[in-house]
Amino acid sequence: MRCAVGRADLFASLVVFLVALPLCVGVALASGVPTELGLVTGIVGGLVAGALPGSRLQVSGPAAGLTVLVYEAVQRYGVELLGVLVLGAGVVQVGLGVLRLGRWFRAVSTAVVQGMLAGIGLVLVAGQVYALGDAAAPASGLGKLAGLVSLPGRVDPVALSVGVATIAVSLLWPRWRQGARVVPAPLVAVAFAAVVTGVFDLDVRRVEVRGLVDAVRVPEGADFGRLMEVGVIGTVVVFALIASAESLFSAAAVDRLHSGARTDYDRELIAQGTGNAVCGVLGALPMTAVIVRSAANVQAGARTKASRVLHGVWLLVFTVVVPGVLGLVPVAALAGLLVLAGCKLAPVRETRELWRGHRGEVAVLGVTAGAIVVGDLFEGVLVGLALAVAKTAWDISHVHVESEDRGEAGIVVRVLGHATFLRLPMLLDALEALPRDREVRLELGGLRHVDHACAAALEGWAAARGQGLVAERVPRRRAVGGTPSGAGGEQEYDVVESASGSAVS
Repeated sequence: MRCAVGRADLFASLVVFLVALPLCVGVALASGVPTELGLVTGIVGGLVAGALPGSRLQVSGPAAGLTVLVYEAVQRYGVELLGVLVLGAGVVQVGLGVLRLGRWFRAVSTAVVQGMLAGIGLVLVAGQVYALGDAAAPASGLGKLAGLVSLPGRVDPVALSVGVATIAVSLLWPRWRQGARVVPAPLVAVAFAAVVTGVFDLDVRRVEVRGLVDAVRVPEGADFGRLMEVGVIGTVVVFALIASAESLFSAAAVDRLHSGARTDYDRELIAQGTGNAVCGVLGALPMTAVIVRSAANVQAGARTKASRVLHGVWLLVFTVVVPGVLGLVPVAALAGLLVLAGCKLAPVRETRELWRGHRGEVAVLGVTAGAIVVGDLFEGVLVGLALAVAKTAWDISHVHVESEDRGEAGIVVRVLGHATFLRLPMLLDALEALPRDREVRLELGGLRHVDHACAAALEGWAAARGQGLVAERVPRRRAVGGTPSGAGGEQEYDVVESASGSAVS
């Protein structure tokens, strides 16, 4: 039995290695760092994060979802500071895991997450379209989109042909199911591009290889001094939060792919943080759990975490033994893979589902994605979260005003629901429309919540009705389960006024 399990994990590790190899290199190029740093992160993801408890079958490494953030950080602070940023993010992640905060990442609005992925995917695709034609890309996301108009006159047709052919092979190869089970489509597509480029001696840009030792840069003391800068601290926190969210969302998806033990979110967060701390010490890219590699691991029949550890071993052996092979790979081929990866980040199916039942969530998704394209990832996520909170506050802030005309006894007005400043204009419009020559009794017992703005407005409305007020007390409705509202289970009352006003208790 042990031998059978070992063979299954061994085969799965080889499959994951073949999937991870071109993606590690491609993510590094898209992030604006040496290709070896992507391989270092993949190796650490297998040997370190893969060996720690958390999620049993998901695989970690450099992810397309972080390329935009890393590229912006490298452009702003330089590749020399990348190690400090990643190390700091890893420490934050470990702290979050130790404090058992991993589960709280599940409370993030789905629309914000999908909008974040859509924005990242859009910027990633826009940037890699330039790489398809060996053309230089603008730095900002909005610049990348705007520059697409003039791009056709600047692309290299040979490189573009190689990139498009890579995309075609990546899409067609999975149709041969038997072949796709043995050799993943990304590796076939990149190998095909490398062979064609070599055989025909095509003049296209290829991956530059320096070797692991030359690429690795351990942070120096002066680098840590920059952690006092507000911008650097903000980048560290964003690295930690985005990497943690992507890893834990991936873990939830992987759990749905198999029937084994479920993910311990806090332990997984500690594992990811430990891996990122090691990556930071080596000056490499940040890591997250990656759903593409994780799904390949499960589908290849992995049984234990040995498969993800072994995939790190194969990456290390390849990088040490035959690093020169990477120099044969055209950059356009890797750009083709990343174009597909960016397209897969677009939440098309999820957006359709939201549109059917929650169209307000689609607005949150779209604004988040647009803010990421116009600004940056951090600003986009903050805008999305703020909008999601505002939408939720608006949704739950329902207040209903009922009036009952009792003839000579006057008018009884009941206010029900949640009275917050968001609904204050509607509430005041309803109250001010009441006739001023009739006796009015305002009952607030149906209110579940009254914020300060509404309380002050109601008191002002009561005062404006005139003098000679007579107060009554109306008991509030009992809470669910029969317990009266109020501290200690004591029944509370709202002060209600007759004749021409009221005060709120």
